[in-house]
Amino acid sequence: MTAKRTVVVTGGASGIGKQTCLKFARKGDNVVVADFNEELGNETVDLIKSEGGNAIFIQTDVTSMENVEALVEKTVEEFGSVDVMINNAGIGGAGPVLTQNMDLYHKTIAVNQHGVAYGIMAAARKMKELGTKGVIINIASVFGYLASPGTFAYHATKGAVIMMTKSAALELAEDGIRVIAVAPGVVDTPIIQGYKDKGLIEGMAKKVMGNRLTQPEQLADAIYLVSLEEASAINGSVVMADEGYASFK
Repeated sequence: MTAKRTVVVTGGASGIGKQTCLKFARKGDNVVVADFNEELGNETVDLIKSEGGNAIFIQTDVTSMENVEALVEKTVEEFGSVDVMINNAGIGGAGPVLTQNMDLYHKTIAVNQHGVAYGIMAAARKMKELGTKGVIINIASVFGYLASPGTFAYHATKGAVIMMTKSAALELAEDGIRVIAVAPGVVDTPIIQGYKDKGLIEGMAKKVMGNRLTQPEQLADAIYLVSLEEASAINGSVVMADEGYASFK
């Protein structure tokens, strides 16, 4: 039987993050739900506990290195280790390149890029300190590879996540720490509500093999799979969990 691990999920209160928290908890791991939204974060914890799982909520602003470091410290205080760090927190873009909302541009960079960087650094430092052969999983996107109109800042951040994953994996390999990115396509989460409001979802779904939006539970399954010791040969890679979205454009 696999030993119980401690898993931290940023953006764990909703969407892919919430389903990922549920997946790991149902597999018997300790789960830390990290999110800025206290109400939704505690709802996720309550759901896990109602199913017999073990979870806590830690309110976290991933745009603050100090906040992310505190998240890791509190996790270790509670459970004694951090074995899997999932840098999932993310927001949508800031509009077309010529009409960027600059406040939203900087916020997108702060959450999607800096938040992942802080998660990598804080978790890796603690894993090395504790001698933990851990796994860091960053949520990238097909839009780290493919351009689409109106999401200039989002593309920039997801491209950065891909390269940060490769760079960190190279440096941390000697410490036995794996770093992987999982790249979703179009996932049915609140982040695409704007596309729904504009009536664009049917067209987006047609770009997915199977002609439907990917469900967040499917991403949670993929994230769980690459976290396992049986996936130890996967390191520094981007695992495409996009149902073929990037394969036939």
